[in-house]
Amino acid sequence: MREVPLAFGLLINGARLATQLPMAEAPPDSIEWRRDYAPVPYRRALAEQETRNSAIAAREARELIWLLEHPPVYTAGTSAAAAELLDPRFEIVETGRGGRYTYHGPGQRVGYVLLDLAKRGRDVRCFVHALEGWVIATLADFGVESWRAEGRIGIWTRDSDGGEAKIGAIGVRIRRWVTMHGFSVNLAPDLAHFSGIVPCGIAEYGVTSLAKMGIEVAPQEWDRALERRAGGFFAALGRTECPA
Repeated sequence: MREVPLAFGLLINGARLATQLPMAEAPPDSIEWRRDYAPVPYRRALAEQETRNSAIAAREARELIWLLEHPPVYTAGTSAAAAELLDPRFEIVETGRGGRYTYHGPGQRVGYVLLDLAKRGRDVRCFVHALEGWVIATLADFGVESWRAEGRIGIWTRDSDGGEAKIGAIGVRIRRWVTMHGFSVNLAPDLAHFSGIVPCGIAEYGVTSLAKMGIEVAPQEWDRALERRAGGFFAALGRTECPA
């Protein structure tokens, strides 16, 4: 099967986790969850994803959700334009995913989602829509409203100055109907590091983080909230019709 690289922008904003979160449907027991709290080099994570992708497609390994962060790195998608690399101060890695340039670094939580869409509807658009919805729902549990914007890659929120800004990114690659890559959410990264690129090719809007908005969320706290919302994400994958 031909590989399908896709990219969709996602940025989220947050608030402190509520004392009582809404109950959510439990995710499937067949999914392996992996959490790393020390930075994982990007090339190593990419190689591990590629190996796991093949194993899942061959029914030799379980599907995987991997939550982690990276040392500073710029990653280039299949549509990355040279003019959008403004200052190559960090390592640059070509990823094979869709989209353009993205920054990853400490303080940014990354979620790699490796699922077998052959048994989950074979609908890439629904997968991406569900992935966006998963992050949006998790942000809402921190009291943060975020949204998709028609015609603009990403998920957006109101920055501390009242303007619209991006707080996360989504980039997806499909190989043998098994997904790779996933999403990133800016908890408390150094936002100056984004100035070396035009993030996701959108120069008209800025990038924000929960910390910039005055919201402190630890990686472990984010991961727990995200896992709590995972059941809704998997339920959305099983829908017969995906929202436009």
